[in-house]
Amino acid sequence: MSEPKVFTCPNCGQKTRIRSAAEGVPHCPKCSRPLPWLTEADMSDFSTVAEKSPIPVLIDFWAPWCGPCRIVAPAVERLSEELAGQMKVVKVNTDLAPGLQERFGIRGIPTLVLLDEGKERDRVVGALNLNALRQWVEQRLPARAQSQPNAKNNVPG
Repeated sequence: MSEPKVFTCPNCGQKTRIRSAAEGVPHCPKCSRPLPWLTEADMSDFSTVAEKSPIPVLIDFWAPWCGPCRIVAPAVERLSEELAGQMKVVKVNTDLAPGLQERFGIRGIPTLVLLDEGKERDRVVGALNLNALRQWVEQRLPARAQSQPNAKNNVPG
């Protein structure tokens, strides 16, 4: 899962490769705006992708057969766009990563866990709509993430 993904900048349309694990926040090479950072992780790369992230991480524990997971997915993706530069979203398929499911004590899905500096800040179980999810995340983001949404630190693919 370490292959860079191609994202299109929502501001200028520039296509950019973004690695799942990086030392800095991805920015558009053309307009310098922060890019949404939405990726996947499993047991083999979870530490580098999520726990060592330079910004807070919203982990979405989900499974393809889970109806509520499919309902919350667009809200999670939209939030990754709205909070680009402030938060990274990492999706963990519990069917493919049962070790992570066990490690985090996931009893029901979807479960959303907010990590900051590798430590769990909070979690919520169940499908939240976009407004409820936005409010839940923004209340828990550390002040440093909210106050520096445009801090430039380009990350080439």
